[in-house]
Amino acid sequence: MFWKNFRNQLLHASVLFLIVVVFLIVALFYGTNMPGEAGIDELVELDDGMLTSRERIKSDVYMLAQEIGERHYRHGDTLEQSADYIENSFRDMAYNPVSEVYGKRSFRNIVVNHYGGEARKEIIIVGAHYDSVLLSPGADDNASGVATMLEIARNLKDRQMKRTVRFVAFANEEWPFFAREDMGSLVHAEKATDRQEKIVAMLSLEMLGFYSSENNSQGYPRPLNYFYPNTADFVAFISNIASRQLLHQSIREFRVSKTFPSEGLIAPRFLVPDIRRSDNSSFWAKGFPAIMITDTSNYRNPNYHRQQDTVDTLNYDAMTRIVQGLTITIESLANN
Repeated sequence: MFWKNFRNQLLHASVLFLIVVVFLIVALFYGTNMPGEAGIDELVELDDGMLTSRERIKSDVYMLAQEIGERHYRHGDTLEQSADYIENSFRDMAYNPVSEVYGKRSFRNIVVNHYGGEARKEIIIVGAHYDSVLLSPGADDNASGVATMLEIARNLKDRQMKRTVRFVAFANEEWPFFAREDMGSLVHAEKATDRQEKIVAMLSLEMLGFYSSENNSQGYPRPLNYFYPNTADFVAFISNIASRQLLHQSIREFRVSKTFPSEGLIAPRFLVPDIRRSDNSSFWAKGFPAIMITDTSNYRNPNYHRQQDTVDTLNYDAMTRIVQGLTITIESLANN
């Protein structure tokens, strides 16, 4: 009887193990199989317009990370300077920025609506947080995301689109506010829910400045290291399962632009918890489709959350190419 029970338990355990293995294989294929070609045969030279764009991107990063520096709740003056700079940058583009003020300490998101035409009630949010962690100038995290957002806004300013594109600079993504009531993106997502807005897409621009062509410069949470390249020379598109369609649409359009190499990942949060580490998670919490576009932060950037996260460590040519590709992507989403 003992051996019969033992054999039955072993059989059940083996079947369960096989089911788990099959599930993981299917999930990884489902989550890593992307439309289009990931690589680029040859990066195009920056033309005069792109060189001008690069200088604007670099100037925005320099102002936030070098001139202003640390910007967080313990330095309320620099957090406010950052908000003022972003607000004035939008005004210089002839947008009408609005401060979304919240909390007992009057934190604020900076919001700009580029209103669409026939489908203007359908909204695409392009967002980036402008705060940094303590003791870091935050060039990559996340002046790079803000600079990218501002340059996309400049590119799209005079283009008429069907859907509304909303640009939002979020306060308080970093500790101790992440996933708490004073996190800027969560506040905005809650207000959008209260207004019953139709958010059809949210793109979180999270660290977009650090790249390397050295072998083993790119890391991953296991077991993703078996499915992706070990060089940090691409930009990543990441989503949860519910936002799969948005990610496929976005990465497809980005790859059609042929501006910069890209990789994509769709994963459940319980399997890869790091996919929720930015403002996209606030919109997932409210049921909106959202993706994170990133250089993968600490999985490649050794300066992550350190004093060494400075303006001279970023690749502005790469950022310029990514801006061009994302401009095409967002315009296509807005006209779809």
